[in-house]
Amino acid sequence: MTVEALPSRTSGDAKSKDAEHRFRMKDLCEAAGLERQAIHFYIQQGLLPPGRKTGRNMAWYTQAHIDRLLLIKKLQNEQFLPLKAIKALLDGRDSSFTPQQRAFLTEVKGRLGSSLNGGEERGRMIDAASLAERAGVELRDIEEAVEVGAVGSRTTEDGELEIAAADAWMVELFGQMRRLGFTRELGFTVKDVMVYEEAMSRLFQEEVLLVSGRLAGLPPSQAAAMIERALPVIHTFLTRYHASRVRDFFGSL
Repeated sequence: MTVEALPSRTSGDAKSKDAEHRFRMKDLCEAAGLERQAIHFYIQQGLLPPGRKTGRNMAWYTQAHIDRLLLIKKLQNEQFLPLKAIKALLDGRDSSFTPQQRAFLTEVKGRLGSSLNGGEERGRMIDAASLAERAGVELRDIEEAVEVGAVGSRTTEDGELEIAAADAWMVELFGQMRRLGFTRELGFTVKDVMVYEEAMSRLFQEEVLLVSGRLAGLPPSQAAAMIERALPVIHTFLTRYHASRVRDFFGSL
């Protein structure tokens, strides 16, 4: 949504838009049970559209903003999804899917194996300090991963940080990089990994649009089977293509 001043109230469209934007920031905080700083952070990260500004420090919001905040909170507190994953999901929801494509993808989901359709349990949490020790990283590495939205997390009543077990693999792989010499002393941090996350998120959105457009005419069971069989091939392509780009780069020097 473009941030702009309210237009003249002489037109019916302007009055309609004004009526939609009837909530203030404090209304959003009360409705979602979130602090103002958290909501501003979601706006900065692209998880929530900005409000309709009417002054330097005043903006108005819609019911859609409240609904989006409640969804973000649900995905965080019940699914323990990291913010980057939530943003990718929300971007997918906001993409140009037709109702028919969305219905088709829902049918395909029901026919995929549990490892692909979201059936894998995300509710299990593990202690961050124990994970850091096991993976060979510092606790602050994990805290940075939480900060950039790379892993799902929660803080216990005792103030202890826990990480979604489904995201532990990322910390463990980062630990392998640490042991290979990519140390903090050389300037390497978890934030460097996000360049790969951003590239993969863009790729995935293109994949979803491609699949929903090209396979929509097939029975959902057939489409699901094709996706499951094709994924290992695609993963091999990505690995080998990345290696070829590295090889070509150094070969050209």
